[in-house]
Parts: sequence; structure tokens; C-alpha cells
Amino acid sequence: MKPPRVTPNTMYALEATEFAQQHGKFLEFHHAAYEAYWTNRKDLGDLEVIASVAESVDLDSTELIKHLENNKLTSTVTEQYQQALNAGIRGIPTFLVGNLLFTGAHPYEIFESAMSRILSSDESDS
Repeated sequence: MKPPRVTPNTMYALEATEFAQQHGKFLEFHHAAYEAYWTNRKDLGDLEVIASVAESVDLDSTELIKHLENNKLTSTVTEQYQQALNAGIRGIPTFLVGNLLFTGAHPYEIFESAMSRILSSDESDS
């Protein structure tokens, strides 16, 4: 993994990811965008880069770019962002395990402990 040269304006990437989700290509697009950004150091704030990533996973890049240029997904992404803030999410990555919220990178043991607590709580409720 190489650090990116620039920190992009991620709104296009977020809206493109929503577009991919709506077209059944979320995971493929997510992985391709991740590789473009972290491995190939591409600017995900650039519409040409977004179009290229979309094409690499067989999404209609022309339709996607029209959606982005016309802000057709902006309200959806903004609403999702607000929902995340309302849920207490303030950064990425964030994990919700039961009612426990973890932000940032954590060792495996932290998640294992949280899962054990949730599972033992479920068993005692039965």
C-alpha cells in the first residue's frame, strides 16, 4: 500500500459507491476504488478516475458521470452521513458490535472480547 499523493474530495467516490450499490456492484466497486486509491495513488475526486473505476467493474460510466454531475445521489449520501453522525460515528473505520462502537484500527483481541461479551449476554438472556 502506498500513501496517496493527495487527499481527494470524496463526495464523488461516496456517490459513485451508492450508484454501484444500486446497480448490484457495491463490493466490486469498493475493491476497485480502494486499489485505485491506495495501490495506484489515483485521485478519487477526479471524474475520469471514477469513470475508469466504474468501467473496470462493468458499470455504465456514462450514466454514473451524469448522476454525479447532476448531483442525483448527493441527498442520499448526505442523509447517510447524517444518520452516521446521529449514531455516534465520527470517523472511519467504525465498527458496531452489539451496542459497542469502535472507531479506528483495533487489534483482533478487542473484537474477540466484544463478541464474547455479546454472545455471553445473549446466552444469559435466554
